[in-house]
Amino acid sequence: MPQLTLFTPAGVVLKAAPLRLAAKRLQALGFEVAVDESALARHQRFGGDDDTRLAALHRIARATPQVALATRGGYGLTRLLDRIDWPLLARSVEAGTHWVGHSDLTALQLGLLAHTRARSWAGPLALDHFGRADADGGVDEVTSACFAEAMSGELEAVGFRTEAGFDGLQARGLLWGGNLTVLCSLLGTPHFPKAGIVKGGVLFLEDVNEHPYRVERMLLQLQQAGVLDAQKAVLLGQFTAYKPSPLDRGYGMKAVLQHLRTRTAVPLLTGLPFGHVPTIVTLPVGARVDLLVQGRDVLVGW
Repeated sequence: MPQLTLFTPAGVVLKAAPLRLAAKRLQALGFEVAVDESALARHQRFGGDDDTRLAALHRIARATPQVALATRGGYGLTRLLDRIDWPLLARSVEAGTHWVGHSDLTALQLGLLAHTRARSWAGPLALDHFGRADADGGVDEVTSACFAEAMSGELEAVGFRTEAGFDGLQARGLLWGGNLTVLCSLLGTPHFPKAGIVKGGVLFLEDVNEHPYRVERMLLQLQQAGVLDAQKAVLLGQFTAYKPSPLDRGYGMKAVLQHLRTRTAVPLLTGLPFGHVPTIVTLPVGARVDLLVQGRDVLVGW
């Protein structure tokens, strides 16, 4: 059975029961599940103080399980970026460890790409996707199956439906991205992948609790910084849980896209099943992918 370790690199796990449920469900998927010794640590809003969470990252990297799955995102990895032993994490990847998660894990994934070019996986979080009670929706079958296939090496492509107007689009490039807010927070730091790594790439983005005007502002920041225009395509996931304002007067994500499309010639494809939602795919951050659009069907293969 492939070994899978649950760890908490960012926000605190408030209750142990969802973690136990996630472990049980992951075992049913065929994993030998271990829970890191500090997964339930607490310090303010964090899953343990900075030293505790940093030690967990390094401990897991030395143990080289097949899968290192984050319990949740939240906030906390930015505090650790200057102290992470990136070569150690890269060696764990070389030994077969798949580092998996999204949201705040974007900082770890892009830092790993920036410092070592090692691959990681944008995918589910233990609590969000495997620890939900049945009354709250339980485990999404697509999310579960996609994750299991990706971890076994069987997954070679994901597909989704997008808007009309991109039929025939083909592109090849490095797949990278994640949470938009976290990605933008890394701009100008040593932990943001250099242009030589991500130029001509396929960038994917998602976010939560961010009003469309904030999403637009961050996308414009990427465009003005030369990041957006350097991509072959941008795949937009789900932007959820924001509160509309009476000042919007018809302004929303559609308006954001309409404006962005006047600012860049790079194709902006919506519909990627990824973000803070029950149904998400698992994506190889740092892999070279082929993007193909037929009609409204998008295929991303690696």
